Amino acid sequence: MLRVEGLRSGYGRIEAVKGVDLEVASGEIVALIGANGAGKTTLLRTISGVHPISAGRILYEGEAIEALPPHARVARGIAQVPEGRQVFAPLTVEDNLRLGAFRRGRAETEATLGEVFALFPVLAEKRSLLAGGLSGGQQQMLAVGRAMMARPRLLLLDEPSMGLAPLLVDQILDAVVRLRRGGMTVLLVEQNASAALAIADRAYVLETGRIAHSGSGQALMHDPRVREAYLGL
Repeated sequence: MLRVEGLRSGYGRIEAVKGVDLEVASGEIVALIGANGAGKTTLLRTISGVHPISAGRILYEGEAIEALPPHARVARGIAQVPEGRQVFAPLTVEDNLRLGAFRRGRAETEATLGEVFALFPVLAEKRSLLAGGLSGGQQQMLAVGRAMMARPRLLLLDEPSMGLAPLLVDQILDAVVRLRRGGMTVLLVEQNASAALAIADRAYVLETGRIAHSGSGQALMHDPRVREAYLGL
């Protein structure tokens, strides 16, 4: 579904992503792990189009999309859940969700809203409350739900466990697995390496902007180099 070839991106003279190659097949959960500053978020933002590419190619379903603006990538079926959740605090939960469906018709929006509420029942309970009043975990659920409203085929998920208690991390990642079972493809950036590898079909390890290791989630979970560097084992 997604193929990245020789992707480079950065900030001025500082290159954060240095010639990355990766693939995501339809129906997979692919994890991207690495230390802070490794370039994970920059890579995800470049794929979604909100950060400029300096070199390389991004192929989505066989089509080069690196020249497309972000909204055109959303129209083709790519949605990103940003790092730090970034919900619209002054708006209600339901209004946040409906904003995610700005390209969809009324009937499709209502149907998808029902799917989001089925996945995250707490959002249904709080649909009329302001998003800024939700807990961190609930805001993360809202951010995922807002991306779902665009009905993506490829979900780019950036650090969903950040700042959450372990129980909430389990709930969020369980929701990711359920989305994959429903046919969604997921590229997951996550600093909680053990949690990410536990649900990933395949994974890549990013070090200082380059892919250092790759393999199945289970293979990397048992790789001594990964265990020592990222799992604390």
